[in-house]
Amino acid sequence: MDRQALPLTGSSTAAGPHLTLGQVLVAEQDLSPGQLRQALIEQAEGAERLTLSEVILRNGWVAEARLLRALAVSRGLEFIDDPSLQAEPGARAAVPESYRTDLRILPLSLRDGELRVCTSDPDDFYTLDALARETGLRVRACVATRSAIEAVLDATGEDEPADAKDEGKQAELIETMVEDFDESSIQVASHEATEIAGDAATSGPVVRLVNFMIASAVREGASDIHIEPDEGALRVRYRIDGTLFCKLVPPYRMHAAISSRVKIMARLDISERRVPQDGEISVRIDGKAIDLRVSTLPGKFGEKIVMRVIDRSTARLGLEKLGFREEMLVRFHKVIDEPHGVILVTGPTGSGKSTTLYSVLSGFDTNSMNVSTVEDPVECNLSGVHQVQTNVKAGMTFAGALRALLRQDPDILMVGEIRDTETAQVAVQAALTGHLVLSTLHTNDAPSATTRLVNLGVEPFLVAAALRGVLAQRLVRRVCSKCKEEYQPDAHVRAAMGKYGELAGRLWRGVGCPRCHQSGLAGRLGLYELFVPNEAQLDAITARVEPGAFRRLLEESGFESLWDDGMCKVIAGQTTIEEVHGACKR
Repeated sequence: MDRQALPLTGSSTAAGPHLTLGQVLVAEQDLSPGQLRQALIEQAEGAERLTLSEVILRNGWVAEARLLRALAVSRGLEFIDDPSLQAEPGARAAVPESYRTDLRILPLSLRDGELRVCTSDPDDFYTLDALARETGLRVRACVATRSAIEAVLDATGEDEPADAKDEGKQAELIETMVEDFDESSIQVASHEATEIAGDAATSGPVVRLVNFMIASAVREGASDIHIEPDEGALRVRYRIDGTLFCKLVPPYRMHAAISSRVKIMARLDISERRVPQDGEISVRIDGKAIDLRVSTLPGKFGEKIVMRVIDRSTARLGLEKLGFREEMLVRFHKVIDEPHGVILVTGPTGSGKSTTLYSVLSGFDTNSMNVSTVEDPVECNLSGVHQVQTNVKAGMTFAGALRALLRQDPDILMVGEIRDTETAQVAVQAALTGHLVLSTLHTNDAPSATTRLVNLGVEPFLVAAALRGVLAQRLVRRVCSKCKEEYQPDAHVRAAMGKYGELAGRLWRGVGCPRCHQSGLAGRLGLYELFVPNEAQLDAITARVEPGAFRRLLEESGFESLWDDGMCKVIAGQTTIEEVHGACKR
């Protein structure tokens, strides 16, 4: 038989997909019937559990290219043996980097919701299925040799930093999506708008754009995604390290469809645009489980949507990774090792209080202790911890849930926030009856937590009896490790550092690079002040000493403030004076 008698793709013949690999190789005269029988015997009797392809390659009977071609025909797939094999930028931007660099999947093209990729292992159905789930696209596989795939991937610079690669391709990918979008979906009568917007929301371009938006935000380390309509304009901003960056500017005509798509994913009512809605989306990006808290808010030019990104793997980091200085971490461990009492974490919204509490909880032995939480909302699932979601409409408040948990023999309780008198009193009573209670409180610094509890209606002597420690915190941006440079501070900078200026022989700053969006700052760490009351301070709490005098009492005992912790981290080259100054003003 002519070696080219069989087609290169099984889709053009009914016979191809129904032939086994061995039958194709024999029909193509690449393998003799005797060799096929021997290969099948070796495969069946071998202890290594090799595939038929591996047995044939090991014996050297068929070249890799011919074997892969036959394998493609037997699977009904296209085999590509073209030296001009290329990957389109739009397709590459849609495929996670791990699939290209680690799994050697080559993206070829992206058309009408179908992603065409090339692989040297067409039987790896798990990887192809995972790629389809992660991108939300239909994946059509082609086959090529590994050497051909690697040559293309290497030629397109897969060893570049991810920031440099993705930035130049976002515009091309979005342009392709926009060109495919049918804008007639919004040019309709109002009574038809909901139905047609729903149809547009499930169209290929909108699905790809929203998927790309979420995936790129996660890969860039964004904490929030803001979809903001304005008069005839639409922008998508990511909050990265506490700062908002405009990342995408889709045309305004896509807003209704994008909004509906997000609502569908969050199981919200796409027909309701007059009142705010809240929902939740769970996805997997690059193998990581990601939760998104979705909030919609009607506005003059349409609904603004904010998606808060919660990476389950980083929501429970160990305390050692949060930025504690060693001496403070040792002191904090002593506090959380107490058998009972109240431990508070204070700071403004977005200062990382929940992450700190989750990190504390993840360090407890949940096999030998009963650990429970009351949260609004439950931001991260903790193995071995019973987590309760509050529901005010149903009567499940912080105080009510806390009372119920106290009847379930708990060892450790975490209350998401103490925000009213009832919750404060129940938490203190729980601590006084032998439980360890962790919670958050909104105060500017650690010492103010005692005043706040008293103002909420807890008797001062009960606060003194129950309180074991208060941790106040802020988040600051780190100096970018990629563009970090050393400099000599001038007299003005030294003066701004106060008593720490004498220790600042040299400082560090970032000059700006693609990784940090030219800001010189990338990533965040915490600033902390830890208040562990001694006997004199407990007496002062009981006596209701006024805040100024109480603060002076702490300073006399060597209390270190957020500013002190920040200056130590400036001198260590971890952050900048400007970051610490801004954080301590909040």
